[in-house]
Amino acid sequence: MKMTDPLYGTFEIEPVLAELIQSPLVSRLAHVHQGGSSYLVNPLWDLSRLDHSIGVMLFIRKFGGSLEEQIAGLLHDVSHTAFSHVVDYALDFEEEDYHEQIFEDFVKNSTIPAILEKYGYSYEGIFDDISKWKILEQEAPELCADRIDYTLQDLYRHGKISMAEVEGFLQALVMVNGRLYLANISSAEWFVKQYYSEVIDYFYDPLNVYSYEILAEAMRIAFQHEAITMADLRLTDAELLAKLNANSVAREKIQLLTSAHLEENEVDFTYHHKKKMRLINPSVLVDGRLIPADVLSEKVREMNREAKMKSERGSYIKVIEKSKQ
Repeated sequence: MKMTDPLYGTFEIEPVLAELIQSPLVSRLAHVHQGGSSYLVNPLWDLSRLDHSIGVMLFIRKFGGSLEEQIAGLLHDVSHTAFSHVVDYALDFEEEDYHEQIFEDFVKNSTIPAILEKYGYSYEGIFDDISKWKILEQEAPELCADRIDYTLQDLYRHGKISMAEVEGFLQALVMVNGRLYLANISSAEWFVKQYYSEVIDYFYDPLNVYSYEILAEAMRIAFQHEAITMADLRLTDAELLAKLNANSVAREKIQLLTSAHLEENEVDFTYHHKKKMRLINPSVLVDGRLIPADVLSEKVREMNREAKMKSERGSYIKVIEKSKQ
């Protein structure tokens, strides 16, 4: 089976990967949006969790990761609920980690363990310690396949970066002890700039923030009215949205998504929205030594200062007008 990603190219993948992609739990991710509720207010924000998961898998493959690590990359987000991180706000999970807490139960009660066993692998062998997959995951502020892929995928799809820029960045990545770093400071500065474009300009876009707040409120209303249950969070976006819209009070809340005019206003605000802090400071290989980018670059230091301040401050959104329609 051949798989193609617009950023990484076309690859012939092994049967175990093909069967996992076609399994109910993984194929469901095609109907769960990476940006949560974002697509409801901007159709361009339409990347799916499956797009990202396959992207991570192929990124790992491109950089020489083992088949087991490719499996881990493909499955790392498989437990994301409908509307992804919106659920964390509805349930007050400040670390945005609800999907991680349900991961084991989600996977073990699916066809995935049997598929892995069929090909000589085991759930425990792959997920007993996710940190062993050095391409897939590194603790922030370093680079990893997950962090790189969602940044590049979103910005490329939104027309913020070119294919030439993506290719130049990928060529600047180097492996040291199995982990990803950069070969020059200019590539580090470029990625830090793009990453904060993702985090600040996209995650904190007022319309995006507003969509999260409104849909989280609709979910809380639906829970209170027993219109949805915790099990319903495992549905697709469209399936959960249909259940929310079946409740008249939740539906009225959701209808506000298309009828509001917004402004950022720290003094007189309707919503104060804070997301998990996301900072990036990739190390650069210089004369055989790994040096954090902010040690080498004032640009990186300034971008990190601004991003930290924005994250600590959060986003203050005022609804200034609502349509009477």
